[in-house]
Amino acid sequence: MSTSVKPQNRGLVMAAVFIATFMTSVEVTIVTTALPAIISDLHGLAYQSWIMSAYLLTTAITTPIYGKLADTIGRRGIFQWGVVLFTLGTLLSGLAPHIFLLILARALQGIGAGAVMPLTFTIIADYYDFAHRANVLALNNTAWRLSALVGPLIGGFLVDQLSWHWVFFVNVPLGILVFLLIQIGYREPSREHGVLTIDWLGILWLAVTLIALLLGIQALDRQPVLAGVLLALALVAGLLLYHQEQKAPDPLIAPKMFHNFTFTVQILTALLLSGVLIGYQVYFPIWLQSLYHLGATTAGLVVTSSSVLWLASSFLVGPLIKRFVPRTMTLWLVAILTLAYLLLTIASPHFPVWAFYVIAMINGTVMGIVISMNTVLSQHLVGKEYVGSATSILTLGRSLGQTVMTGIYGATLTLVIRANLHGNTFKAVNAAISANAAAKSHDPQVAATILTGLHGVFVMVVIVMVLVFILNLRDPNRHVIQ
Repeated sequence: MSTSVKPQNRGLVMAAVFIATFMTSVEVTIVTTALPAIISDLHGLAYQSWIMSAYLLTTAITTPIYGKLADTIGRRGIFQWGVVLFTLGTLLSGLAPHIFLLILARALQGIGAGAVMPLTFTIIADYYDFAHRANVLALNNTAWRLSALVGPLIGGFLVDQLSWHWVFFVNVPLGILVFLLIQIGYREPSREHGVLTIDWLGILWLAVTLIALLLGIQALDRQPVLAGVLLALALVAGLLLYHQEQKAPDPLIAPKMFHNFTFTVQILTALLLSGVLIGYQVYFPIWLQSLYHLGATTAGLVVTSSSVLWLASSFLVGPLIKRFVPRTMTLWLVAILTLAYLLLTIASPHFPVWAFYVIAMINGTVMGIVISMNTVLSQHLVGKEYVGSATSILTLGRSLGQTVMTGIYGATLTLVIRANLHGNTFKAVNAAISANAAAKSHDPQVAATILTGLHGVFVMVVIVMVLVFILNLRDPNRHVIQ
């Protein structure tokens, strides 16, 4: 611990860090439960994926930038700036009267979250030495799992009892509380600030790559030519990013870390599985509310069951790593989860509700072990000087996986629904996505169209799972990692 940090303030600061971690992570889980109501109220089925994508995209782009700024000009100002932007974006999201204004407000939230999320880990490092840091990080990570556990329940309750606007309003007082706790308790540790050298070209090409990629994915269903141009632009920008990072004196993403292919496998596995996770979090509630006419709270319980198993299974990672080869564990677990998701690609209208709970629990168990293992190994497989960077890259990868796959799932759902309207209107399907509207209409043709669209989404999920399996099959490590 830095001697300049006052231990008596540590409780206040750690409370702020825990609340901030919960606040930014619950923003994903709480909103997914409210999506059907938001889509129906704002007539936004065609743009539904952007409600999540805007937040995730701006978070992914700004995360490495804020990390660099915090190392050079200080933590407190950057952290509080992020809290202010996040809280303002949250308030504007709740007030949004139109789908496009909601998307813009969500993007502002993401710009704030890009500062808050990585700096929670950095502030912990300022207050605790290495011997105690791992335990504190593990404790703070319970805020992530807590958000996944209670987020869907809170979101469902607020939608059922009040309105979808309140899933955003509930975070505003938390943002204000975090700002005040940091203002009162946090004292910047003394450090030698280096010269601010920011890899501007790296930031530029990263932003162009992500934005072009997501816009291209969003345009696939309605403007295929534009989509092709944007995806080609994303590819070119990605290549330019690669070449820039190879020659940059202080790169945004250090290429040296990826010389160890097992490390690369951990990053890509976390990226792809995060894409699988967002598909489950978003489309399980939509499936259960629109086709089974369950309330938002009941549908949210399915997501919660996965979170419980995630939290429990993550405690097994330490003992498992000591006894088994990571590659072997991942291959078996991914194979089991792939078989579970295969069921959803052929599920009939009479597919039992309890089966969703079983699949959710398998999902939570596998994710809890594999993604937690990815985190531990990505930090262990690099030199000490790269531990912070490795954690940042893993965080960026997980955000990128969710961002890209949210767009792909949304485009797939819309494209498949438009191809299977069979005389119905897209507006009628949009209305049926709402649990309340579906309960009133019971139109079997509309329900069949929605089911076909959801089959398409989970075909994409299975494809991603297969990619994870093939990737880990190529992992050169065949030994227990010590």
